[in-house]
Amino acid sequence: MKILTVVGARPQFIKACMLSKTLKSNSKIEEIIVHTGQHYDDNMSAVFFKQLNLPKPDYYLGVGSGSHGEQTAKMLMDLEKVMTSVKPDIVLVYGDTNSTLAGSLAASKLHIPVAHVEAGLRSFNKKMPEEINRMITDHLSDYLFCPSNSAVENLRHEGINNRVYQIGDIMYESVSHFKPYALRQSSILKDLSLTENKYYLATLHRAENTDDPARLKSILEAIQQLQIEVVLPLHPRTKGKINQFKLTDIISSPSIKLIEPLNYLDMLAIASKARGILTDSGGLQKESYMLQVPCITLREETEWEETVRHGWNRLVGSSTQQILDAVTTIQIPKEHPSLFGDGKTSQRIIEILMKDFEKK
Repeated sequence: MKILTVVGARPQFIKACMLSKTLKSNSKIEEIIVHTGQHYDDNMSAVFFKQLNLPKPDYYLGVGSGSHGEQTAKMLMDLEKVMTSVKPDIVLVYGDTNSTLAGSLAASKLHIPVAHVEAGLRSFNKKMPEEINRMITDHLSDYLFCPSNSAVENLRHEGINNRVYQIGDIMYESVSHFKPYALRQSSILKDLSLTENKYYLATLHRAENTDDPARLKSILEAIQQLQIEVVLPLHPRTKGKINQFKLTDIISSPSIKLIEPLNYLDMLAIASKARGILTDSGGLQKESYMLQVPCITLREETEWEETVRHGWNRLVGSSTQQILDAVTTIQIPKEHPSLFGDGKTSQRIIEILMKDFEKK
């Protein structure tokens, strides 16, 4: 069986590393990896391949930045050429990026079955480009690998019932595997002079927050006013918007440690030892739950509603006061249910795909 895997952004590299490792161990499967180049900065891309032992991409498209339409169109054109040449049996896509959308569109138009890892997630906010990407991908996919029961229910409500599998969250597999390495090997806390449980980790990158000057200012003002040290790895887009909107003075506080984007092991280490996490990232909300660190989400909705329901995540939007109130009242819940499987997601995916392929 020949599987073509499409990746392009940091979260996809993390998810792909565990599944690629399992695919490699199966002599009946050949994996071809295509990196679209959606994340092209070394700190957001190449370093992850090296650190996670993800095989070097067989194809690098080098798409780079651009508008959603421009970026997706370039990917679609180049992926179609690769798929026509490689002739894979299945195209595997992850998550909800433009790379995901382009991979699923190109494959479906060429009548190649699509397998979507992390299917069924919904924020119910169509202003988010990620929501559009995941909805279209789910409706094009032939295999829908869901991380949770609520994801399965979301698909059922949209009339998608065939080949829907609740197989647990592949990110949990990565966190479980790499956390011990991160805590042993990373020196990030020492390098930044941080004390365990005495700082917050903050990340900010979604267009709804960064492209709106008022929202961005409100969030940054909250971070500035926190009575605790805050580590803020600056996403390249966010850094550009802060400069564009002339907000650099707000983040010049001595209590804010501005740093470059972190590699995966450093990010795991710094997140696992934080008092709490402030983020608009979908992946980091989930990782914070897996690491048993309280999360404050800088959005009005989330794809990971289970984390809110069990008290580990609070939705606060962009209001300065709501963010500050959430930080001052943050608590660690007494219970931590297992929401995202048992760490055997990649093996289940391969078993399902192989079983169908061998029937043909």
